[in-house]
Amino acid sequence: MIQSNWKIGLPLALITTFMWALLPIALKGLLDSISAATATWYRFVGAAVLAGGYYGWSRRLNLRQLFERALLPFTLLAVAGLLTNYLTYATGLNYVTAGAAQIVIQLAPLMLLISSVLWLGEHFSPRQWLGVVMVAVGLPLFFNQRLPELIGGSNADYLVGLGFIVVAAFGWAIYGFYQKKILSRATPQDLLVLIYLAGTLCFLPMADPLSVVKLDWLGWALLLFLTANTLIAYGAFSKALANWEASRVSATLALVPLMTLALSALIGLLWPDYIEVEPLNWISWLGAAAVVCGSLFAAIGRGR
Repeated sequence: MIQSNWKIGLPLALITTFMWALLPIALKGLLDSISAATATWYRFVGAAVLAGGYYGWSRRLNLRQLFERALLPFTLLAVAGLLTNYLTYATGLNYVTAGAAQIVIQLAPLMLLISSVLWLGEHFSPRQWLGVVMVAVGLPLFFNQRLPELIGGSNADYLVGLGFIVVAAFGWAIYGFYQKKILSRATPQDLLVLIYLAGTLCFLPMADPLSVVKLDWLGWALLLFLTANTLIAYGAFSKALANWEASRVSATLALVPLMTLALSALIGLLWPDYIEVEPLNWISWLGAAAVVCGSLFAAIGRGR
């Protein structure tokens, strides 16, 4: 039983929310200077060095068990899923706004829940089915101003970007699905460190590491932030779960897409040349709220 301490859990959950909300905004700004593969490779290198070094030094790593015959197929699929997620999400940001990416990526936990129902024998509660309907209704409402051009095909690049984000959501669902099977016999840090190492190796042929030499001070700041983002966010997330109920942590994290939209709008107002901001009217905000609430209902619909 978790000893609930909201004075610790809430600030940690808010740190995670803020870090994840800023992630696509920072990545979007960096992609003007380096490729998606290069940015992703540096994120994996930083995570592999820092996380691998820390857990290796504290002797809390046991990667060998992930390669045992019973776990190896699940390990390979989980690794492939998260690598796909990282690369396609960054690639999709070349074509869509940060806010749009955060709304569409909410399909990821929904896909994970549906796969769990289909293949793990889990059951949806009525509230979770309501969440699925809210997401399905919220997405076209959010993109209401872009629907004519998307349906007519006049904005092919934006449609391609949305496709990449959907693939990213699918990759994360694959990772989450097989992670469920792995974590009964291995620790989360074992799997994540292996993924960081695999990403460092797999993305190196696609990356151009030397291209960072042309970055200005802002580019370097964004790169350092992105490198540290995953470790800080996931570290705060795990500590929040250790000090607060998972349902309340999930409710706090549901604010991520809305915070990204708000931060994007604020940055667009103060710094118009930094990134493109998603055009939003009241219907778009209503759709965003429906997607967020639907994702939350689907995730914690059974209650505690």
